[in-house]
Amino acid sequence: MNRIEEVLIALRRVIRATDLHSKYLEKTTGLTAPQILLLQAISTMGQATIGELANKISLSQATVTTILDRLEKRQLITRKRSEQDKRKVHAYLTEEAEKVLINAPLPLQDQFTKQFTDLQDWEKTMIISSLQRVAQMMDAQGIDASPVLDVGTLDRQGVELNNNKEK
Repeated sequence: MNRIEEVLIALRRVIRATDLHSKYLEKTTGLTAPQILLLQAISTMGQATIGELANKISLSQATVTTILDRLEKRQLITRKRSEQDKRKVHAYLTEEAEKVLINAPLPLQDQFTKQFTDLQDWEKTMIISSLQRVAQMMDAQGIDASPVLDVGTLDRQGVELNNNKEK
């Protein structure tokens, strides 16, 4: 096997692992990885505005708003306008969301983060440099991306069953 094939196989494995884990999350929770990350961020931050949540999980406010719309339809969050500043809207978890988070498997990036943190600094730098170079070689450096390991659009619906519930 030549070097190009080795690289392509490694890339395919990363894509496939992301795809399989995304499907597992959707099957076990009915939620996408970005939806779970957003629920986790709300849980961690307590009272948080849409902008603060967007900054926390590195997504645009528009994407966060779309994800919150879907979570609100499923009664996993509520939104309330701030009493102090009517321009601000805060998102809150419902009891149902807290139950979902207790049983939710970790998103793939959490598993990756734990293992990456244990690496030596030189290994981290090497991995970052290599992946940035691969992105450049694929003309992907201009693509907007957040640190969410997931496939598809970040604001998509959950599994098919959930799509049918909302119709």
